[in-house]
This record gives sequence, structure tokens and C-alpha cells, in this order.
Amino acid sequence: MSVIVVGGMIGLGKTSVATLLGEALGSDVFFESVDDNPILPLFYTSSPEEIEKKRYPFLLQLHFLNTRFKAIKAALIHNRNVLDRSIYEDWYFAKVNLELGRISPLEFEVYEGLADNMMAELAELPKKAPDLMVYLKASFETVMYRIGLRGRSFEQDASLVEYYRLLWSGYDDWVMNHYKASDVLVIDMDRTDVVNRPEDAERVVNEIKAKLDQMCIV
Repeated sequence: MSVIVVGGMIGLGKTSVATLLGEALGSDVFFESVDDNPILPLFYTSSPEEIEKKRYPFLLQLHFLNTRFKAIKAALIHNRNVLDRSIYEDWYFAKVNLELGRISPLEFEVYEGLADNMMAELAELPKKAPDLMVYLKASFETVMYRIGLRGRSFEQDASLVEYYRLLWSGYDDWVMNHYKASDVLVIDMDRTDVVNRPEDAERVVNEIKAKLDQMCIV
């Protein structure tokens, strides 16, 4: 029985891959809180002055931390699930917002304290971590193309390019050198389109099943 997290840059198809895996493995899927997230559009569209006053980046990180904590607790208890991004990646997003000055050092300290408490609670569960992270990786050009193709209006502003580039530039390092919760399987999204090419969808599922078999997980 496996618990899989699907991670990677904004726009690369985490939800599509998670849905595909849920269907192929007979697992429930815990989706990222996007459409029902009241803070996300404000985070993307507010002016620097509004962000400074309203503290939307900090509020957004707290919202995601809370919803992902609930999701991973449920996933680990039931022991056969797929998560569309997980609590482990939240720290990386918070760190990038700290580097951009959107989150203050004090806010980051508060965030890390809450995250540490949540991780300590996960350590008390019979199953303490996921079995596998499926990391969707691509060039920055593919990331920007996919974000544009997705068409969410609040993600399209040209002022967000710096944010996307900073996220993208450090993602590989975070996954390969800082993420320790599980094994990692990298999927090259420059050559993969699970939505429009059935052969790609089948290949991705087969790669993940082969990795789970190699790990002796069913």
C-alpha cells in the first residue's frame, strides 16, 4: 500500500498526474487547495503596497500549511493515497517569499515553528511519511508555457515572472538536497504531456509502478 506525493513547479501538471495516479492505482487523491482558496488570487494580483499592508503571502502560507497538514494526516492514516503537492514543499515556498521580502523574518520564524509542530505530530502516526515523491521537472520555458496554457487569469501578470523564476531556479536543489521524507522519481515534463498524449500518461504510470515495485511497495 503506497502513499505518493506529486510535486514540482506551478503549472507543470501536478493535478493531472495525481488524478491519473489515483485512477491507475485505485487510490484517493488529496488535491491542492486552489479553487476554494480565498487568499491565492489576492496573493497574485495585489500591488506591493497591498501585499505589505495585508500580509497576503504570510496568510497564504498559513492557509496551505493548514490544509496540507490535514491532507497528509488523512493520507498517512488510510495508507493508500496520492497527494497533489504536500506539506513538505510548503517550507520551500515560504523560503522563496522570505527571499523576495514578501514574508518578514519574524513571520518566517512563526511559520517554521508551526511547521515543526505539525511534523512532530506526523512522527507519532503509525505511517510517518510518504513512500514516494513524483517530482515534475522542466525548463523555465516549459513552465511559463504551461502556466499560460492553463489560463488562470491571476497567474498571468508579467510582474510574476521574477517570482516564478526564483521558485524554478532553486526547486531542483530543494528536492535533491533538502527533501528527505521519501524516495524521489523525476518525470521530465519537457517531453511529457499526460493530458493530450495517452502514450505519455501510460508511460508515466508504468514508470511509477516500476519504481514502487523496485521499492517492494504495492
